[in-house]
Amino acid sequence: MYLEKGLSMQEIAVKIHRSLHFVQYWMKKHHIVTRTRSEAIYLKNNPNGDPFLIKSSFNKSDLVLMGLGLGIWWGEGYKRHQGAVRVGNSDPRLLKAFIKFLKIICGVKDEKLLFGLQIFSDIEPRVAKRYWVKELKVSSKRFLPKVVITPKRGQGTYKHRSKYGVLTIYCINTKLRKVMDMLMEKYAVQKDH
Repeated sequence: MYLEKGLSMQEIAVKIHRSLHFVQYWMKKHHIVTRTRSEAIYLKNNPNGDPFLIKSSFNKSDLVLMGLGLGIWWGEGYKRHQGAVRVGNSDPRLLKAFIKFLKIICGVKDEKLLFGLQIFSDIEPRVAKRYWVKELKVSSKRFLPKVVITPKRGQGTYKHRSKYGVLTIYCINTKLRKVMDMLMEKYAVQKDH
């Protein structure tokens, strides 16, 4: 039940009408390695397995897309948050390429992608959202409800700021985040010999 069905020790105890201590004792006696708290949470949130599947064989265009996706992740990715893959930019072409990478190379389904919008206060949120939905050909239902609005601070020197703000792509999955790091290590980071 623990290994094959992914039940927790507490769920097993309830199911077999025994104490948690009883289940823990027999798991230890049979050398069944227990999950960490984060592994248990991940399993609860993904009962049908990983919501992604990294491609195992690559043709020439896949390798180009892999390089492009990893380059975007390396340059534009938000790496401090360990629980998600996040890339933000104001260029829809760059974001389309990253979405293509996530879907084709990483096997991420459309419903696992979320979008966050950050705009300046002189931009109409509905107009900006409509722009991104049209450009990226994504559902408006996948957008986070709150638009981050930054107050405009005069003319400044940033003359080429985006008319439609910055869009951030989110794929919230701790395991995919770790896989991205492994892919970077394997394909993008040159090791000194």
